[in-house]
Amino acid sequence: MQLVLHTGVHFTEDERLLKCLLRNQDEFAEAGVRVPGPSTYRTLFRDTLNAMHKTEPSEVARDVLLDAILDEGRAERVILSDANFFRSPATALRHGMLYPAAPVRMRRMARLFPEDEIRVFMAIRNPATLVPMLFEKAADQSPEGCWGDRGPEDLRWSETIAQIRETAPEMPITVWCNEDAPLIWAELIREMAGLASETKIKGAFDLLHAIMSAEGMQRFRAYLRSHPDMSEVQKRRVITAFLDKFALEDEIEEEIDMPGWTEDLVAEMTAAYDADVEVIRAMPGVTLITP
Repeated sequence: MQLVLHTGVHFTEDERLLKCLLRNQDEFAEAGVRVPGPSTYRTLFRDTLNAMHKTEPSEVARDVLLDAILDEGRAERVILSDANFFRSPATALRHGMLYPAAPVRMRRMARLFPEDEIRVFMAIRNPATLVPMLFEKAADQSPEGCWGDRGPEDLRWSETIAQIRETAPEMPITVWCNEDAPLIWAELIREMAGLASETKIKGAFDLLHAIMSAEGMQRFRAYLRSHPDMSEVQKRRVITAFLDKFALEDEIEEEIDMPGWTEDLVAEMTAAYDADVEVIRAMPGVTLITP
């Protein structure tokens, strides 16, 4: 069986993406793809992964988990979404690393499902905008707890991803930048479900609707109806053009409020993030989805 883990990360449209997946669950089921409701597995997996800190899973753990998730049904592909797969926001930033628990958590998942094909799907976002929100939730806000001997400019998503790959090399990872999500939303849903590129998706423009004015969405949908044969690349160009004119500034502007941070530091972190995305693009076993 293929097990798709959407691991967030936190503050990246993770719940909106899950809602879109659930909107399509009936159509997905016809292709052998199940999207269980989160209440059936989130607490269950969290408790199981935490318990593996002290003991190995039993031989029947996999079957027990799947029976609980699928209600004794069957599926060729199961999509699970939980931004806490890598643990909670309280420990997401430790000693200058993003999600340091992610490698061991994914290794534990591999031990739970040794005969299944596990695929990780995760969004990343500019640490300059993410860290202030993680810091607010951090269990340890001391300089040592958050940064160790590093600084904000040293944060690299590629470090976290490389450690997951090293710890669980059999687990391919698909990554995208949250900043690009409005342009690639439908592709993300299709990739998670393993569906062909021409498959119609309910809610393909859900995220766009949240950041574009009502007038803009009305004109955008009218434009799509009058150009039914556009390719995905052409649609993304059209989305970009409409966002340039009709985006809701309050929804796309991000206020950065972090004690001691300067505009120069934010610019340095943003440049480092852009460069890090190119590092991730070249990593073996990693697929980067871009517009």
